[in-house]
Amino acid sequence: MTATEGPAAADGGGPAADGESPDGPRGDTVAAVVRQWRAVHPGLDTGPMEVIGRINRCAALLQQAEDAPLRRAGLTRPEFDLLGALRRTGHELTPSELARETFSSGAAVTKRLKQLSERGLVERRGDTRDRRVAHVRLTDSGRDLVDGILPAQLAYETAVLSGLDSTELGELAALLGELLGQLEGRLGALRA
Repeated sequence: MTATEGPAAADGGGPAADGESPDGPRGDTVAAVVRQWRAVHPGLDTGPMEVIGRINRCAALLQQAEDAPLRRAGLTRPEFDLLGALRRTGHELTPSELARETFSSGAAVTKRLKQLSERGLVERRGDTRDRRVAHVRLTDSGRDLVDGILPAQLAYETAVLSGLDSTELGELAALLGELLGQLEGRLGALRA
């Protein structure tokens, strides 16, 4: 069992802070998994598991819950990310650029663009100099959809994070931003 596979019932705590034990008052499944690993391998440092396990567990729970405003609009998060990339950049993008913007594979972007095009939310046009290149832009319907969903989506995300106060949210965002920056810069070297 790893930190992302927790037991069905949570009986552990959050990360140690201000002298608080990792098995403190806040229960989460990762704390229980960490306790189990400590019992099996008491000499191992489970600190990385406490962080990465919780990030993975949060991501899994958020994916399971899906995004209610997006679901009501008949969109998946990856589809909305494509539409959002086109809206926030304010200009046409190639499928390769969209893949980079949304951290997606080229094949996934191609599939999503086909679905969004069939719904009339994006349009493709060929490049005048290179027929292999396509340029994608939002249609008026696509722009209206993004602009209509974004406030509701942000309100939904605010509700999801409502258990944290503004100071905690700022600290968490800063820490995750620091971690993400490090990972984006070093993950390729770690994979080798």
